[in-house]
Amino acid sequence: MNPTPHIKTEGTSKFQIGEIIDNTVHYDFEKIKTYLNIKGHMLFGKNFRIYKEDEPLIFKLCCYFIQDHYSCAQMGIDTNKGLLLSGPVGCGKTSLMKLLLHLAPHKTNYELIPTRNIVFNFNTSGYEVLDKYNDTKNYCFDDLGIEPMGSHYAKECNVMGEILLSRYDLFMRHPQIIENRSLSEVEVKAINQQPITNNHSKTHITTNLNAQEIEKRYGSRVRSRLRAMFNLISFDQKAIDKRM
Repeated sequence: MNPTPHIKTEGTSKFQIGEIIDNTVHYDFEKIKTYLNIKGHMLFGKNFRIYKEDEPLIFKLCCYFIQDHYSCAQMGIDTNKGLLLSGPVGCGKTSLMKLLLHLAPHKTNYELIPTRNIVFNFNTSGYEVLDKYNDTKNYCFDDLGIEPMGSHYAKECNVMGEILLSRYDLFMRHPQIIENRSLSEVEVKAINQQPITNNHSKTHITTNLNAQEIEKRYGSRVRSRLRAMFNLISFDQKAIDKRM
């Protein structure tokens, strides 16, 4: 385990994003933003930057990624659930989910997979692809809703709809330890010191769709399970296209 999770090393440079007090990391959001900007430049190029209008949303995401249970509880975020990050095209959903993986990988990690790739694999390999995601690994399904309908030997399948239902069943078979409630500082400290376990699988999603569009695309069964599985976090619908 990394003895200095509050210090990020990039090449020969070190970035301190918090300090350790009583064996618990206390993160500093201003320092986190500085690090994320630097890391963003490395991952996505010199034009990357964190926009002021996105900072409240990024603060929520950071609290989730560092598993700050107390702050998340105050904002109505359940750290036991996954994230459903929605917003208009080009607002930065995928970039953030790639970038924030580097913030506290000892606490929050997953494999990010474009939904189109999953469907293309299904079209080639068939239903064994569905079984691949019925495990306790953490996944982020990127750009949910832009993938085509699956087809294997002329048999159509709503691939992502089936995978999400399986992920829900898996999630419900592993009841979470912590209820969504306000926690005392003593409880937060005790939780933050607990070792990570792999018996709670999480699913994350990025999507341009709203709840009604998700229901139309994947059915009412999938929509009804969204709140049980996910924290719904959304960009403003007027968020600019940062790729322009």
